[in-house]
Amino acid sequence: MNNFEIFGLEERFTIDLDSLTERYQTIQKSVHPDRFAHGSSQEKLLAAKKSTLVNDAYQTLKAPLKRAEYMLELRGVEMPSEQTSFSDNAFLMRQMELREMLEDVQHSDDIDSAIFEAAQVLETEYQTLYQALQVALSANDEAANQQAGELLRKLKFYQKLHLELDRLEDSLLDG
Repeated sequence: MNNFEIFGLEERFTIDLDSLTERYQTIQKSVHPDRFAHGSSQEKLLAAKKSTLVNDAYQTLKAPLKRAEYMLELRGVEMPSEQTSFSDNAFLMRQMELREMLEDVQHSDDIDSAIFEAAQVLETEYQTLYQALQVALSANDEAANQQAGELLRKLKFYQKLHLELDRLEDSLLDG
């Protein structure tokens, strides 16, 4: 049984998160180990395993990039390691530009504005890639799945840059 089946959901990238959360809470109540506190050790162990399975499935499906990666795994798409460099030269150049942008934030005369502008750039580009990922995953053919894998890697890069910007903001504004 895959993660979508656990919650009775269609295998799609776009899901109703409120419905997922409701189903998670309902299932989790029925399999939670506390319900089996007076059961046999085998019942307790089984409940703990089911609870972990349900929790892991929920954590995967509620996070869009984890959900996309999971869907690609189900489709048999081999994801290159995150250390594998991109073959897209334009994206490699963009990576360098974005890293320079973060470096420039530290030396800006107006830190707040620089952070805001950097966040806007990252979010705009992230959303563009995210929408392309949605299209590729819904197409679900070999070429689209390969494209979705590349888009997912790019989105993870932007996610890391967002975290770096958040850390940079904390260090500059707290310091």
